[in-house]
This record gives sequence, structure tokens and C-alpha cells, in this order.
Amino acid sequence: MARLFARSLTSPTWSLSVISATVATVAALTHDRAFAQGRLEASYSISAARITIGNASVSAEIGETDYTASMSARGSGVMRILSSGDGNLKIQGHILDGVPVPDRYVSSTTADDDTLDVKMSFENGVATALEASPPPQSDDRVALTEQHRVGVTDPLTALFVPAGDGGPKETACARVLPIFDGRRRYDLKLAFKRIDQVKVGQGYEGPVVVCSMALLPIAGHRKSSPMLKFLTEGREMEIAFAPVAGTTLLAPLRVTVFYMLGNLVMQATRFATSPATTGAAPR
Repeated sequence: MARLFARSLTSPTWSLSVISATVATVAALTHDRAFAQGRLEASYSISAARITIGNASVSAEIGETDYTASMSARGSGVMRILSSGDGNLKIQGHILDGVPVPDRYVSSTTADDDTLDVKMSFENGVATALEASPPPQSDDRVALTEQHRVGVTDPLTALFVPAGDGGPKETACARVLPIFDGRRRYDLKLAFKRIDQVKVGQGYEGPVVVCSMALLPIAGHRKSSPMLKFLTEGREMEIAFAPVAGTTLLAPLRVTVFYMLGNLVMQATRFATSPATTGAAPR
């Protein structure tokens, strides 16, 4: 099971998208509000059954007209013995009527003997130009069609959700995130669970909204994938969102996959946000 934990973290798609990425987060803002400016610098510890097996970091700058974000994840300690895994993701986008819209997405992820390199452009929510490493041959892989690239967002833009008035609240969880990472199309379905009070070692202290999270595979995946079965067969998962200062957005502070032999957790050890001092995020 420890090996399955490691694979779930380092898989080229489910790990960085679900756990970050974990989880992994369509960032639709309210259309009638001005889009504020802010920065996020976050570091995460990833553990299985309280044993540290990896780390991740997220950096984002959000301006009035543009935004950029990057994420990296790396295995360490036990994970390096059980399963190799590294990942880097970057996104550039623009703000349209207060809504973050992805323009260019680049990622490179490796797990075991599977490497996925993706370069992807978006136009009005449609993944247009796409370069992606071909998946390993499999007889049970669900075929992707052109339609699966319509009405989608990338895994990084999907990390940010609207806070609503007055900070984290129930409405932040009322959404389904339609994600396409260049190889697989899937939804992350969120629903409200509770409001918690947290204190991060470095950075944020205050309320977070905790959402239940369900992974709904649509296309591009293998039906027989053990890791996919682990994440979808009634598995309880939740994600906690904290506010990004200077913006109306929330970003993940904690992701938990519950399991009787020990939970899989990505927890922020640093969650530093501040209003941006420049006009717009760099392009």
C-alpha cells in the first residue's frame, strides 16, 4: 500500500492534479467584481501514514489583467525507494471579465518508467494546440476525443477557487472542476463539509473552508489502473482552501485522502500571501 501511496503522488496526472493538486483546481470568479492583485508562495509536506514521502511548492502572481503560476513536486525519503517521481507545471493566463482564463500550459512529470511532457494552448476554454508524450500502450485505455478538450481548464488554474464575500464560506465548494492535463480528462467534484480554524507554521492563520472531493474520470485513463481504483472506489477525500491576500481567490492549504492503514496528506508548512505591488502578473 505504501507503493500505491507513492504512485498516487507521482503519477503524471492524478498526483499533481488531484493531490494538488493535489490537487491538484476551474477558477471562475464572480463576473461583477474587480479582480484584485496578490501573490502566493506555499510549501507543502506530503506524507503517508505520517511518514514523509515528498514535498511540493506552489507560486502564483495574480494581476488585474494577467496571472502566472507554477508548481513543483518531488519524492524524497521513502518515496525515492518505492517509486521515482518528479513534476513541474507552469501556466500563463489572462483575466476576462474577472475570470482567470488559461493561455499557455507546460508540464513535465515522471513516475516510474512513464514520462509525460505537455505543451498546451487554450482559446476560450478549449485546449487547442497540444503536444503531449504518448501514453504507454494499454488495451483498456478510454479513448480521448476532440470534445474532451472543450470547456476545460488546466490543473494549475483549477487550484484557485472564488472566496465569495467575507472570506472562506460554503459557496466556495459548490462546483465541479473540469480538468484536462494533456492526456486525461476528469472532473473534481467538490461539496461543502465545514469551516476550520488553522495556523500554518509559516504564514496564514485563520479560517479555511473544507470541501469533500471526488475524482470522476472521463477519458484518457486506464480502467484497470490500481491507483485510479484506489482514488475512486468510495474513497473519502477532502481539500481545505485558504484565502490569497489581495484577491477574491482561495488556494489549497491541505489535501487529505483517508485510508484505514494511514491517511495520505499534503499539508502546507508555509502559506504566505500578500497583495502584489506591481500592476499585473508577468507574461
